[in-house]
Amino acid sequence: MTHKIFETLKSLIQDVNEACDLKQALNIIVTRTRQVMHADAVSVYFRDNNTDQLVLMATDGLNPEAIGKIRFDLDQGLVSLVLTQTEPLNIKNAHAHPNYRYVTETDELAFHGFLGAPIIQHRHALGVLVVRQTRQRRFSADDETFLVTLAAQLAGAISHAEKMGELTKLLTDANHDSFILKGLSGSPGIAIGEAVIVFPPANLEAVPDNVIAEDEIEDHIRAFNHALDDVENEFKELSRRLQDSLSREELALFDAFCLMLRSDTLVDTVIDRIKSGQWAQGALRETISEHVKQFNAMDDAYLRERAADIKDLGRRILMHLQAQQSKPLDITAPVILVGEELSVSQFAEVPLQYLAGIISTQGSASSHIAILSHALGIPAVMGIEDLPVNRLKGQRIVVDGYRGQIYVKPTTAVLNEFKRLIKKDELLDNALKQLIDKASVTLDGVHIPLHVNTGLLADISPSLQSGAEGVGLYRTEIPFLIRDGFPGEEEQAHIYQQVLQSFAPRPVTFRTLDIGGDKALPYFPVIEANPFLGWRGIRIMLDHPEIFLTQIRAILKSNIYGNNLRLMLPMISDVSEVDESLKLIHKAHRELIAEGMAVPFPLIGLMIEVPSAIFQMHALAKRVDFFSIGSNDLTQYLLAVDRNNRQVAGLYNCLHPSVLHSIHHIISIAHQHNKPVSACGEMAGDPASALLLAGMGIDTLSMSVGSLLKVKWAIRSFTLKQTSELAEKALTMENVTDIRALVNQALDNAGLSELIRVDSIEP
Repeated sequence: MTHKIFETLKSLIQDVNEACDLKQALNIIVTRTRQVMHADAVSVYFRDNNTDQLVLMATDGLNPEAIGKIRFDLDQGLVSLVLTQTEPLNIKNAHAHPNYRYVTETDELAFHGFLGAPIIQHRHALGVLVVRQTRQRRFSADDETFLVTLAAQLAGAISHAEKMGELTKLLTDANHDSFILKGLSGSPGIAIGEAVIVFPPANLEAVPDNVIAEDEIEDHIRAFNHALDDVENEFKELSRRLQDSLSREELALFDAFCLMLRSDTLVDTVIDRIKSGQWAQGALRETISEHVKQFNAMDDAYLRERAADIKDLGRRILMHLQAQQSKPLDITAPVILVGEELSVSQFAEVPLQYLAGIISTQGSASSHIAILSHALGIPAVMGIEDLPVNRLKGQRIVVDGYRGQIYVKPTTAVLNEFKRLIKKDELLDNALKQLIDKASVTLDGVHIPLHVNTGLLADISPSLQSGAEGVGLYRTEIPFLIRDGFPGEEEQAHIYQQVLQSFAPRPVTFRTLDIGGDKALPYFPVIEANPFLGWRGIRIMLDHPEIFLTQIRAILKSNIYGNNLRLMLPMISDVSEVDESLKLIHKAHRELIAEGMAVPFPLIGLMIEVPSAIFQMHALAKRVDFFSIGSNDLTQYLLAVDRNNRQVAGLYNCLHPSVLHSIHHIISIAHQHNKPVSACGEMAGDPASALLLAGMGIDTLSMSVGSLLKVKWAIRSFTLKQTSELAEKALTMENVTDIRALVNQALDNAGLSELIRVDSIEP
């Protein structure tokens, strides 16, 4: 494909992505494709799943009155052949093909050359993109490549445009059904509330719509003009500071920026939008977006580059607008916090008593916002890429953290159903409170301690009140995530000591700093093409012993009173990493002893979450005191599935036979060396999976506080022999569906059907 065609393709896809609805997106596709390919007609057909037919949805070149009327059964015509065979079809003379079907409404006889490409998304054929020529023509290889590439990229864009169109109807039509968007489960539970939008500084795309009253218009115009003055002064100051370093021609760039800043097309358009009732930020966002589109559409490469300058200009103006108009959120009722990429500081803007739920277009189940939400029991949905944040302010939203989806403007029936489910959850939680003081023992008297995963001081009281027997995973990275720099040794020791003393004499397992992947520190950025297979966990700590030693000293120092500390190393993939870590831990311990602190040396454990560690269990067991299975990462790495990637998230499942066999192997080898094993991933907090873990011989389960009593109910409802038989049977099965059905049936037979609804929802 030539560079020019590639640039055209990129521009076309960008325009489709920015379409406000499906109709506009399809019109852009057929019109622009016809121009690029010099074709006589371009059409898009969609599959109607209700009738299992192909329907003409848009055309440029055929009779427009045929749109929505022309239908093909899947065994009729060339277009259907492209769909059913899911491959392109390039024919010089369509009339000569045995599958050709004449359609009178579009005057098919006038067209001979035919090129069709299927539009496919997630294995499903959505429709067909067709190019026609009146003369006999076999389209070139470049033409075919262009159309196939375009069709492949259109699937997501069409899906996005369709959702935006549905949302527009929803927000303007009181009788329209609720709008559902799918993301990733960040924290379980259900929440209902009004959307409050937060957006990061100087992010134009994230600015929400906001209608202002007539008496506010002059204030917003004045604020906009002040922002223009501030940016102009900024440019002049930059020019002054650099005048000795840049040539006159280079300095002229700042003059050009000032001219762009004061251009009538920018200033007047923003002010007109403000006068029509849009707030200054929203008016600026729309105007800059229009300008960027115009520059991107230009043929001249130099002029297209100016789109970046326009964006930068808009961000600078927005930054000064926000500085003038920023004020704390006034919240007095339950709300759903919505943002593009929520930060901890934005999370903290809403009083906890009113923070009902969290929605983020970015992030994942293991991002720090999801971890905070999980710890505080706030339902959260992450990674909703198609969410038009700037159009949701004030909308009622249901957050379904179990399924990882949201309902915008839910109907009365939908709302009542979720209220019923919330009530059901509350009744179950209240009923389970009677188990708080009961032991976590099987029906035949085998004790399986239940610990909590935490990382917040605020989580200590709920954890203790739940009857937790210790902390199986204290995420030490959370105090690092909510600060502007690395906390010092004394500051860390103070935090760790509070945790140890609060739980004493119960054991507390501190995981050493586990950053990297999708847990980046703002003051220690790690930029990588593949962060989950990159520089993270113990790898960073060994490369930065000054950070590691400071933390180890703080952790050891905090153990001077209760001696209930256990230390755990994450992301271990090789024996040498354990040896290096142990040397540093012993070094820190010797230093503290030399300083006169009689600190005990703790038990040392490893997280098993990297497949290579599974096959080094004998060697690892000779070096450490205990193991903890991090089922989230272990599953992810074993299945080569990034569970935070929506394209493949459906393949992630901790009940996969390979995962179960790996866990069984880990426990067996550890027990041969008399080393205990705990599980601290999501598996441990899933009642069904917890039964299988118990049956495979797990010694301890560690989970979020909200899951503890549910798991305890399951443990207390089975004998260890029953769980062993269940695990043995599961280990003979070959697919996840059968294993899930097996454990769900066991829960149902034991009278625990109330756990199945939550349990059956995949993470």
